[in-house]
Amino acid sequence: MLLALTLAGVFVFGLSGGLAAVQARLDVFGVVVLAVVVGLAGGVARDVLIGVPPQAVRDWRYMAVAGGAGAVTFLAHPLLGRLQRPILILDAAGLALLSVTGARIALDHHVGAFEAVILGAITGIGGGVLRDILVREIPVVLREGLYAIPALLGATIAVVGGNTDWAIVGAVVCFAVRLAGIVFGLNAPRAGRERSSERSRVPEP
Repeated sequence: MLLALTLAGVFVFGLSGGLAAVQARLDVFGVVVLAVVVGLAGGVARDVLIGVPPQAVRDWRYMAVAGGAGAVTFLAHPLLGRLQRPILILDAAGLALLSVTGARIALDHHVGAFEAVILGAITGIGGGVLRDILVREIPVVLREGLYAIPALLGATIAVVGGNTDWAIVGAVVCFAVRLAGIVFGLNAPRAGRERSSERSRVPEP
């Protein structure tokens, strides 16, 4: 079950990377490469921090699923592009799946609960950060408050629950919170706005 959830997260994040590549007008090679990089980046970062060889290079299924996501995106991007905010929704799904599975995998390597939560969040966030950097955008985690927070929340539920069923609950919670942020425009306070409003209040003579 954990492997299936992880591969689902890789596929969904691969789709978001492929769509970002399509929007950046990359060719078929660029679409597949970006899908693979985005789908696998978070898990590779987690494994490197744990100190084990990355699962993505030890199990051919990871590369195949990520590459398949890129191929699907290139062939079906006109259909996928009609979805409302497709990249953001796919990104939310990938964030949810990889955050909880990353935390559970970290626990399997005998790290502490707190470290597992952080590694889970890194697994979920990593792909989106690298996707945005490669298409020359400011990473969404630096622009929106409800990105890292849902990842940490989902990973915490997966760790505290102690089994795969709770990992699914954590993924649902993470996805719901992230989606609420997208739909309702919820965000953390931004210092720039406060400074701008302060500058606009010029004292009257």
